[in-house]
Amino acid sequence: MIIPAQEALVSDTEQYYNFLALQGITKRPYLNYRTLSDSVWLLAEDTEGNTAPHPWQGNNLGTFRPLFGAMKMRIYGPELFTSFNTAAPYGQNDGALWQGKGFNTSLTGGIRFEGYGMELTFKPQLAFSQNLAFDLIPREISGANYAGKAEEYGYFWDRVDAPQRFGDKPFLTYDWGDSEIRYTWKTLTIGFGTQAIWLGPSYLNSILHSNNAPSYPKLDIGLRRQRLTIPRVNWYLGDVEFRIWTGRLSESDYFDNDDSNDNKMFHGLSFAYAPSFLSGLTLFVNRVCIVPWEWENMKYIIPKNDNTIEDQKMSFGAVYLLPGAGIEVYGELGIDDFVPDGFPEGYLRYPLHTMLYTVGLKKTLPIAQKHNIYGELIFEWNSMEMSQDYQFQWRYSPYFHNTGGGQGYTNRGQWIGAGSGTGGNSQYLEFKVYYPKGTSSLFVQRNNPDNNFLYGKAVYASADRTDNGYSEMEKRYFKSWKANVIIGASTNYLLFDQLSIGGGFTYNLIINPYYYFYKGDDFSDLWTDEYMHNFSFQLRIKWIVPSRPGIAKE
Repeated sequence: MIIPAQEALVSDTEQYYNFLALQGITKRPYLNYRTLSDSVWLLAEDTEGNTAPHPWQGNNLGTFRPLFGAMKMRIYGPELFTSFNTAAPYGQNDGALWQGKGFNTSLTGGIRFEGYGMELTFKPQLAFSQNLAFDLIPREISGANYAGKAEEYGYFWDRVDAPQRFGDKPFLTYDWGDSEIRYTWKTLTIGFGTQAIWLGPSYLNSILHSNNAPSYPKLDIGLRRQRLTIPRVNWYLGDVEFRIWTGRLSESDYFDNDDSNDNKMFHGLSFAYAPSFLSGLTLFVNRVCIVPWEWENMKYIIPKNDNTIEDQKMSFGAVYLLPGAGIEVYGELGIDDFVPDGFPEGYLRYPLHTMLYTVGLKKTLPIAQKHNIYGELIFEWNSMEMSQDYQFQWRYSPYFHNTGGGQGYTNRGQWIGAGSGTGGNSQYLEFKVYYPKGTSSLFVQRNNPDNNFLYGKAVYASADRTDNGYSEMEKRYFKSWKANVIIGASTNYLLFDQLSIGGGFTYNLIINPYYYFYKGDDFSDLWTDEYMHNFSFQLRIKWIVPSRPGIAKE
């Protein structure tokens, strides 16, 4: 007997199934391209109705219910998430929710029908942000050239729609969330909707696509994970996965006053291959492209070597999973521009042009197997900093690089890719414990949200020292790096068979929150940092629809 489970991206339950995949208890239903519809997990039972032992065995994690014929349904949630930030915005990978200073909350829930190849999902998100005031980086420091609302609230660079604050009032957001309609024949699938996409193996910061931003409408077609076999000889070559899509991105109200560029066309392509000759290895490549919203630009859905109006980005990498050892390692390289002089000369001379990267490690640890308690260690290192050849050209950052003019790599004001931001780096370490009724974790992170802001100050400038022994560049910028040191703990507990409750606490030390620039003459505070202490409190409550009699729990 097979028990199906279908989970939203980065939910506690989806992360739990990934933990089981590390142990070989289940198999990932995808190779590289993840949405709610593609996250269908299977746990096989033996003839006596038993699966391999795992911590949450016997818990109600939600299942499909039979309706009639081949039709079935599943109810999601409702799930309520709330947070409170004491001094500054904090939070990522939360869809349409913007976790600003003060109280924030998000309510999700919905229903899904499947049968006869059709899939219909309605799972919207309602989000509220109290949006209390906090000091912003002023225009005279940032040099941003905005107008209208963006002049006060816009990002401290120009050319990107990523507001520091979304106005001066509380606001409510409705988002279609993980809603879509889809038809699938075997593994060939086509769908239209707004389901969030996660590209690549990253745990926290996806280079090209995550669920950090609000959803956007898109049409996709492709092949879900499919065994590739040569007919007649029945030679298994491995598994493949392919998806291509096009969608529409939108501006926030805090970018520019030009109504003609409020929307952008967003194309994506994803391909992955898991070879048969090396079990556990997956190779993948992703490509995205942003162009102005004009139907003639549909041609850019197929990659073109054309750097006139489009903004193309690519990533490729590998995942190696060893279930016997309970370990997974992964790496992803991102490229945001064509290398000058192209292939092969340009790549031989300077292959690091616009290169980004993420590397990570996951490892399961038995803690008390007799009591079904296991641990998981997660480490991820992400770098989004500009390659230093740009010091000879102009200011640059990977999510701003848009020759199409406007918006950058965002949707409705939030980053589409890495939620930690653009132009910086992040190091993340987490230890999780899974036990029969839930999970608890401790984590620590250090990141620079946007080092490129300072690197850009050095372009066209001089580092020559004056008579006092300090250059003007050194005085103003050498100790101006903004950094976050984050320490947190969270837990999630199945209080009753139908009720899960969780919470978390995070301390965020923000060093140089406004990229403090030295302006004195006596150098007395040249090495002085500014500090901000932000505390974040989170609460999550989820109602899990009970299984009907005769429907097995997961």
